[in-house]
Amino acid sequence: MTRIILFRFLRSLLTLLIVVTIVFFFIRLSGDPAEALAPPDAPPEVVEAYRIKMGLDKPLPVQYFSYLTNLAQGDFGYSIHTGRPVAAIFMDRLPATLALGGTSLLIALVFGLTIGIAAALHRNSAIDRLVMGFSVFAFAMPNFFFGLIVILVGAFGFGIFFGASASNTISLVTLLPPAATLGLAHMGAFARFTRSSLLETLNQPFMRALEARGVPDVRRLLRHAVPNAAIPVVTMLGFSLGGIVAGAVVTEQVFAWPGVGQLLVRSVATRDIAVVQFLVLMVGLSMTIANLLVDILYTVLDPRIRRSSP
Repeated sequence: MTRIILFRFLRSLLTLLIVVTIVFFFIRLSGDPAEALAPPDAPPEVVEAYRIKMGLDKPLPVQYFSYLTNLAQGDFGYSIHTGRPVAAIFMDRLPATLALGGTSLLIALVFGLTIGIAAALHRNSAIDRLVMGFSVFAFAMPNFFFGLIVILVGAFGFGIFFGASASNTISLVTLLPPAATLGLAHMGAFARFTRSSLLETLNQPFMRALEARGVPDVRRLLRHAVPNAAIPVVTMLGFSLGGIVAGAVVTEQVFAWPGVGQLLVRSVATRDIAVVQFLVLMVGLSMTIANLLVDILYTVLDPRIRRSSP
């Protein structure tokens, strides 16, 4: 068990290093940040002074290893526009993104698992067809398109303007629309995957044996079928967490949500290198940790993984 966890951990560290390296080199392909920071009519000497101040006058390999050294020391740099530490800027936006992501995942899990179980218990019925149709629609609908529909319906139908940009405050009214928008696709995926896994479990010999012994339907479902069907569904958590992190960038823009995704888009537009590098590092770190935890949880729940993994 310890060997498996160590293997997963080392693989996660390698993934994170690759992400950091890709971001470092690709962000420098978008142009010279010194030119973006300097005034439009600044002479070359001023631009060069900015470049020296930001350490961009050094060779690229030197910049890269200097960046890795600073990361190891906990020095993540400062915003070139505000002068604030990028970690402090990130912490200001983190609560809004955590609230959005956590609520959307909760909505996707609760409703997705519920309608997925209902579809499996009523196979080939109108309920099953309705749930499967909804799951296809939810998975195919782009976040930004559904978000725009929600905003238009709220504004013109109910006189409610969703978004937290005016006061940067989080409330249930402003949180639920973007959270539902972000969780919609994952709700459909959970529903479809839960239905498939539960149907497979219900057809297993041990379920028929329990039925032959006279075990009540509710007990067979809750104590035996659902726990066994949930093991494959755990795999979906890793993909859903990654999708929620990526989808938050678009959803926060649509709803003017004051989170990390909105900050990332603005930082890319203004070529704030230190902020972009740190935010992408945090996104990669969160997804890596999430997938590592899912791998460990899956290993704990399924003994077959412990026997077959290195």
